[in-house]
Amino acid sequence: MRHGFIKVATAVHKVKVADCHYNAKQITEVIKEADKKGVEIIALPELAITSATCGDLYTQLLLLQQSLEALNDILTQSQQTNTIAVIGTPIAHKGRLLNCAAVIHRGRIEGIVAKSNYPAQSESGQERQFAPNDTTTDGETITICQQTTKLYSNHIFTTDSYTFAIEIGENMFSPIATGTQMALQGAEIIVSLGAVNELAGKHRTLVESYRNNSRRSISAFLFASSGFGESTGDLVFAGDAFICEAGELLVESKRFGTENQIIISEIDVELLRHRRMTSKAFCAARRLSGEKTATTHIPQKRSASAALTRTFNPHPFIPSAEHFDETCSDILSIQAAGLAKRLVHTNSDSCVIGISGGLDSTLALLVAVRAFDLLGKERTGIIGVTMPGFGTTDRTYTNALDLMKSLGITMREVPIREACEQHFKDIGHDISVHDVTYENSQARERTQILMDISNQTNGFVVGTGDLSELALGWATYNGDQMSMYGVNASVPKTLVQHLVRWAAANIVDEATGAILTDIVDTPISPELTPANEKGEIKQKTEDLVGPYELHDFFLYHFMTNGYTPQKIYYVAQHTFKERYHEETIKKWLTTFFRRFFTQQFKRSCMPDGPQVSSCSLSPRGGWQMPSDASSALWMAQCEKL
Repeated sequence: MRHGFIKVATAVHKVKVADCHYNAKQITEVIKEADKKGVEIIALPELAITSATCGDLYTQLLLLQQSLEALNDILTQSQQTNTIAVIGTPIAHKGRLLNCAAVIHRGRIEGIVAKSNYPAQSESGQERQFAPNDTTTDGETITICQQTTKLYSNHIFTTDSYTFAIEIGENMFSPIATGTQMALQGAEIIVSLGAVNELAGKHRTLVESYRNNSRRSISAFLFASSGFGESTGDLVFAGDAFICEAGELLVESKRFGTENQIIISEIDVELLRHRRMTSKAFCAARRLSGEKTATTHIPQKRSASAALTRTFNPHPFIPSAEHFDETCSDILSIQAAGLAKRLVHTNSDSCVIGISGGLDSTLALLVAVRAFDLLGKERTGIIGVTMPGFGTTDRTYTNALDLMKSLGITMREVPIREACEQHFKDIGHDISVHDVTYENSQARERTQILMDISNQTNGFVVGTGDLSELALGWATYNGDQMSMYGVNASVPKTLVQHLVRWAAANIVDEATGAILTDIVDTPISPELTPANEKGEIKQKTEDLVGPYELHDFFLYHFMTNGYTPQKIYYVAQHTFKERYHEETIKKWLTTFFRRFFTQQFKRSCMPDGPQVSSCSLSPRGGWQMPSDASSALWMAQCEKL
């Protein structure tokens, strides 16, 4: 794999209770299949060799002897496999029966980790037969299958590419979970072996527990639990298996299956390292984590040819369907609360918004209406100003007027054509030359009008620009870049569309909803150049700077995950292969980095505004970068794509 991705797997194999050689055969098949697919590490369930429901048979010497023979068979069969396998097995040592995980690689036992914590009474009842490992014996030499290895309670294993540690069963649910302790000691992947029985609703709780733990510890979890073939005398085991990374569930098993299952995905260890590095809470906890845990290095070769199988959300800023309504409501409420506070603080009678009939000004207007309603103020205190110019089309003009009327705000219309024509004469600009001067003059004229109206009405100008425009610098400096409060400053363009569409369906009447829907369906444009011969929008933003869904994808992975241009290109190719040609992705990725660096000066003096998404470009608490920082390193990578 490339770019820090580690191909990992969890597996649920068929078992026969106490039939160690049958179980070993299934385990061997699973390991070999995983190795063929380039898996670097695989987790199998707790007590996988014997099965997890042997009861007092665990204390029988014959079963323990057979489990060692079965482990030896697995070692023999795996001598040519590159995959590291973590397998649950019982081991008797110094008069104690231990519930262990054997770490094997290329026919060698690299270490044994024993379960060290049992509740007073567990669901599995294992505390009856097994003893917790005595931490005083940590690192003690032990001979297993004619191999000398070491026995640990907690231990970290390293390869040239990643680090991992092991937790077994209830250790996950200790007040301070083993996985959390090991993460603070440097383990990036926690291999969690379980024997979890099924109950109605228990699966959701289990998955959420692991997701939350992976989020808090900024780790990946490989969880494998017992499945088909375990005793059903009192309990049923459904074969839970899943892989989590930093709070995200990547993949999970099909429960209640009757055949061997291998669940494969890729862990992004570079992402984990970046988030740990930038998390002050993690760094602080790590300083308090106590004595360092010993490590064992495993000389594993990388699997360079394995294909990337995990999926990436093409729209990472868009809330999931499960939480969509709640998140949209929260975002609008955050924006409105921020604006309401600013209105109270400045003792303003009004707020002034330039209404273009486009997405951003529409969202800003919806936020203003929500803020005025929250404060119990008359909506007439919201002054919407439409300022038709050279490129204004009938569609956007009509939508702007209809929306303001429908929402019951104060409407003003100030055409800018004559003022701009006079300005062109004053500065000696040929009006037929539709260059940056032609476009920016209109944006600055509109901003001057809004500022002056705010002075007239004891109000302030509400900014409409969004996060995506800030990232690209797609705004006129001291034009639409400037306001007294930018309510959309941390809302990316892809999210703006969803928020307006959600508002159309949920918080306005049917007539207003129809207007909002048409605004969402209108091509995105600053409308600074004349329309075509049909009176339709000619200047389309995404034709000029690229699709916003790509730019928002680039922005998210650059800021949140610290991805390089090469890595962004790699995952974008994988994610958008059905929508964009790789040359198209490369073109717009290069545009993104070029503009992101050259346009920082506009962000360095951006107005205040509420943060609502995971990314913020505010120079005060979001993104801090010198306006004259060199882009050479990033552009050099783009050129080599």
